[in-house]
Amino acid sequence: MPPRLHGRGRFRRWLGRELAGDEQLGDRAWRRVMHVLGGTVIVYYVIPTNFFVIAPTEDILLALLAIVFVLEALRHTIGLELPTVRPYEAHRVGSYVFYSAALVIAVLVFPKPIGAAVALGTAIVDPVVGELRQRGKPTSITVGVPLVVYFLLALTGLAGVGHWPIAVSAGLAAVAAPLGVATERPKWTWMDDDLVMTVVPALFLYLAGVVVLGLPG
Repeated sequence: MPPRLHGRGRFRRWLGRELAGDEQLGDRAWRRVMHVLGGTVIVYYVIPTNFFVIAPTEDILLALLAIVFVLEALRHTIGLELPTVRPYEAHRVGSYVFYSAALVIAVLVFPKPIGAAVALGTAIVDPVVGELRQRGKPTSITVGVPLVVYFLLALTGLAGVGHWPIAVSAGLAAVAAPLGVATERPKWTWMDDDLVMTVVPALFLYLAGVVVLGLPG
């Protein structure tokens, strides 16, 4: 029997029952929660560099990403079982790896306003889109609601966290929102939407905000 890092779905079955459903519902709900919690990566901006004593905060973040890579390697080499990995991910890189990489890239590579905007956008909008589609909502809802949510989150990141001027931030967020929502929709065999919907809006915000408008990076 291959090693596993889960309790055979006991928690997800319990969660599903609490939500008046089954294990499948519990699994979906747990994946949504974990995805949203990814947005807490922006606490990186407020944690002192020497907070962990043993290494700079940046190194700790990279070490956590390295652990994710090791787990993924073990999944493909010795059959390590991980929770919430879906069947279509059996022979490809797991979505959680792309998501982890996307969050680290957002906060370490891009300026704080941009990193906060796209990290929050990906963390929250992706599960919102998935849940709306799961419930069979019309296109006006599955597209319109995520656009509004992404705009507000991007505005929060740019103006609230990064302190870019609010009018400029609103204009940039208005373009980043459709980019983020649009890049979530296509599905690739060897690429995950979490990475694409993080990097594409981030590149736009960097080029438009930092390179063209000269905002602080």
